[in-house]
Amino acid sequence: MEEKSISAYKHTPRGLAVPDGRLSRLARLGGVAAGVAGNVALSGAGQMLNGARPRMSDLLLTPANAARITRQLAQMRGAAMKMGQLLSMEGGDFLPRELADILGHLRNDAHFMPPAQLKRVLSAQWGADFMQRFRRFDVRPLAAASIGQVHRAHTRDGRDLAIKVQYPGVRQSIDSDVRNVAALLRLSGLVPAEIDLAPLLDEARRQLHEEADYAREGQMLARFGALLADDDAFAVPAFHADLSTRDTLAMDFMPGIPVDRLAAAPQPLRDRVMTDLIRLSLRELFGFQLMQSDPNFANYHYDETSERVVLLDFGATRAFDPQMVASFRALLDAGLADDADALRAAMIRIGYFHADSAARHQEAILGMTRMAMEPLRRGGQFDFAQSDLADRMRAAGMEFAKARDFWVIPPMDTLYLQRKMGGLYLLGSRLSARVDLDRAMASAGIQGE
Repeated sequence: MEEKSISAYKHTPRGLAVPDGRLSRLARLGGVAAGVAGNVALSGAGQMLNGARPRMSDLLLTPANAARITRQLAQMRGAAMKMGQLLSMEGGDFLPRELADILGHLRNDAHFMPPAQLKRVLSAQWGADFMQRFRRFDVRPLAAASIGQVHRAHTRDGRDLAIKVQYPGVRQSIDSDVRNVAALLRLSGLVPAEIDLAPLLDEARRQLHEEADYAREGQMLARFGALLADDDAFAVPAFHADLSTRDTLAMDFMPGIPVDRLAAAPQPLRDRVMTDLIRLSLRELFGFQLMQSDPNFANYHYDETSERVVLLDFGATRAFDPQMVASFRALLDAGLADDADALRAAMIRIGYFHADSAARHQEAILGMTRMAMEPLRRGGQFDFAQSDLADRMRAAGMEFAKARDFWVIPPMDTLYLQRKMGGLYLLGSRLSARVDLDRAMASAGIQGE
């Protein structure tokens, strides 16, 4: 039986109720597993009748099976969907291309709650008469993601707001969703057995609990607004406490387009936006010691009127311990100086490897770190479009992944930081930006020009 193309399995976002019971969510995942097994049996039987001797990996790793899982994760949302997002981003270098491509659609194509379910959620948070507070409340969301969706609303006192509404049952199902999705992907064979999922599982679980805490996100939103009040390059929506609850988060509505749509904008604008975002990340780490760690492009919008980057979604904000920040600074200084001994000492202190780790493992990780720091060490203008750094880093990572006798998992801080920096590199490549790294570091207070 001929396999359809991957594009045939893409889903279109639409209003689908979020299953909010643990048993119903587990049953859905069980149904996916049964469907995958059925596809394997049917395809295998067909190939054997035609005289072929199919391999199990070929039967499992099909667009149809990957898409079956993706569709169900998109409908379940919550931790189940976040797992698919993280796997597509973090495991993209190691997963089969078909699976990574299909899971990648989860980053932007979430379904949304139908009006009846949305009304029940809002009534539970604001009372049955909640519409008396608004002149208008748009039922169709501006955006829908893994744990909530965003609606535009106009209050009777004249405020133009964006309101995040959390999906029902998400908070209570985080731990079970993470366990169940990991088991599904492992047992189905859609994730190769040699991939260690433990760091991704821990990250997904921690991040989901933080992102589901809307009170915490409101605090982070207000804090970043204060930290960046004097920076003309950025805008942060104001937090509105009176309409924020356990499952709703209200903030100013701010116009703008997703920053990756600037790919066709004039070169100077692309360069300026990318430089500002790199500068901001350096300030977050070494100045604020507080970083919005989710690199999703949708978290950055560009307002053409004010010519500022609008920062959105502070659910994944992470505070860094001052000692860890000092270690990262030592790592940066050693990398800039190309001091191998100082670099090794800083990496041991951070936890990338131990002092008694095998020399070949230390050298491999040091080599990748030195490679990642090449643009900073070289200084001057870095042209994302002309660089082959990503390809070389991917090849080195694939080679290192073959060493199954090395199991040192670095601290969570490093995983968050690497993910943020990796996202910035992807955005720079998407925009074909050219950035004066010396100037960006100097403006962030890292070194003199």
